[in-house]
Amino acid sequence: MALPTSQQLRYWGIAAAVFLLLLWLLGNVLLPFIVGGAIAYFLDPVADRLERLGMSRVAATTVISLVALLLVVLLVLAVIPTLVNQLTALVNAAPDISKRLQVFLLERFPELADNTSTIRQTLAEIAAAIQARGGELVQGVVTSALGVISIIVFIVVVPVVAFYLLLDWDMMLTRIDSMLPLDHAPTIRRLAHEIDAVLAGFVRGQVSVCVALGTFYAVALMAAGLQFGLVVGAIAGAITFIPYVGSLVGGILAVGLALFQFWGDWLQIGIIAAIFAVGQFVEGNILTPRLVGKSVGLHPVWLLFALSAFGTVFGFVGMLIAVPVAASIGVLTRFGIEQYRASLLYQGTTGHTQAPPDAVPLPAPRPKRSRKTAGGAGEGA
Repeated sequence: MALPTSQQLRYWGIAAAVFLLLLWLLGNVLLPFIVGGAIAYFLDPVADRLERLGMSRVAATTVISLVALLLVVLLVLAVIPTLVNQLTALVNAAPDISKRLQVFLLERFPELADNTSTIRQTLAEIAAAIQARGGELVQGVVTSALGVISIIVFIVVVPVVAFYLLLDWDMMLTRIDSMLPLDHAPTIRRLAHEIDAVLAGFVRGQVSVCVALGTFYAVALMAAGLQFGLVVGAIAGAITFIPYVGSLVGGILAVGLALFQFWGDWLQIGIIAAIFAVGQFVEGNILTPRLVGKSVGLHPVWLLFALSAFGTVFGFVGMLIAVPVAASIGVLTRFGIEQYRASLLYQGTTGHTQAPPDAVPLPAPRPKRSRKTAGGAGEGA
């Protein structure tokens, strides 16, 4: 005999509260394991495909690990030094960019020449703040990377966790499946498959979109001659998963830098703007529909709320789990709505036929009006 619904809700509520409490208390400790699990989840379809080609799970995991290690080494040797150098140069060039902005504004608005002008003082303060804050930002990023996410974590813990989780992924799923409550196992499996479909459609697809778009922006902007093209491309690609923010920030940053570097050469500035226009067209019409799909079910507003809420409460770890949690809540919400539509609370006890969710009620027919005769009497009355 199954437990009453009230007791089941109590137990599941306690489990969710304990999970959130542990996440809040042990966020930094859990970080390498969450990252390793995410990597394993991301690479599991590749391992499954290699198994279908005849490899054992151990051989498939080993091949994937070696290829990933080679890519990381190439990235560290070829891209990261250039990225750091361009980021440092951009921070150092911020005061000069601000001064050129002041000159441009003074030419267009001579009243700003007054030293007591509020706008001019504000621009000077912005220039000093950008240089100071920019340096602090670079130093803070490096310090955080060395402190919170230490080199040992990246070099040892995360790869080891990802390797063993990828190796035993199918076995872990089988073990978890055997522990499901027997009364609810079919429903839980169904919801788990839907959540996996959402995550596979969004996380794996969106990561692919971010990498492809970031690579395109970086290569195209550098080929167009933009000084900090690699930094702009990396920033735009990294935050593409946030709806509208990646394209907006990347486009403003690229066009703004192009205005200072190519002022007067409107063709070159137009090329920089066209690169982002082409990138947005490719993303919206080719990459996102093919790699992410339209059936993901994660509304942009819901995704922004989840990232903001979990990032504020749980920090960086919260942002990592925001998308999976948002996807899970979305699937559970749709399941709850489905159950509600099938319940007596929605249908009542009078036997109403349930309309499909997307049904549009037809307008009621308008009453016929009798045409008036010349004398005012209605025909057919």
